[in-house]
Amino acid sequence: MSTTTMNTATAATAAAIPSGRRSVARILALESKYEFLKLLRMPAYVIPTLAFPLVFYMLFGVALRQGPASTYNFPTYLIATYGAFGVMNAALFGLGVGLAVERGQGWLLFKRATPMPPLAPYVGKLVMCMLFGAIMVSALFTLGATAGSVRLPLATWLSLAGVQILGAIPFAAFGLAIGYWAGPNSAPAIINLISLPAAFGSGMWIPIQMMPGVVRKIAPFLPSYHFAQLALKTIGMDDHRESAGQGVTVLAVSTLLSLGLAWVGWRRDEGKTFG
Repeated sequence: MSTTTMNTATAATAAAIPSGRRSVARILALESKYEFLKLLRMPAYVIPTLAFPLVFYMLFGVALRQGPASTYNFPTYLIATYGAFGVMNAALFGLGVGLAVERGQGWLLFKRATPMPPLAPYVGKLVMCMLFGAIMVSALFTLGATAGSVRLPLATWLSLAGVQILGAIPFAAFGLAIGYWAGPNSAPAIINLISLPAAFGSGMWIPIQMMPGVVRKIAPFLPSYHFAQLALKTIGMDDHRESAGQGVTVLAVSTLLSLGLAWVGWRRDEGKTFG
């Protein structure tokens, strides 16, 4: 993430808020716009977020349809789980790594000196993550309907997309916590160490019913498992171990815990800056 790109986005947002005359909605819209454009110009974020789920779907979703496991409907299953995986990564990397880099370079402190509302940078990053998630999900659905021959009612497509895109919220909160506790160089490695094993152990790569017993016992302790199950429930392919309400409750609790951890990290930064 270049200093020039961040400086341009931050300065543009600040310049568009003269003396607090703009409405809060306008400020949030500008911050979201510049966050989106900033990351859109970064191949290191765009390629993994948008391309990897599509490539993986072609390799595993389409190829396995003709493989030895063809009795399992992989093209449909992976539409739900790869979409959830892509949205989860978009939120973790977009907010976690982005925040850690901005902290390291002092841009969060600079933004606090502008007239924008204190929450505007975080709301902008969340909206950006959800936008990238929506683009990825739309591309994945198109690929699934064509190359994967997935056929679902329109209402099911829309429900699945809604669950996946809204699923960015709990992982954005977790990314926020990582961004406040990890350094700019360590944040990507920490997120990879967390997200990849969590995705595998949650049935995002291989159906949870096909995983070893020990993995099936651990999975309910992972927020990513509940996210995947909510997505799978919309297409009737979940493991039926919990209701939708239980899954939403776990993700809500996870979000609150992550926000609490992020708040502690923010207070720690405040003490270092003004203590």
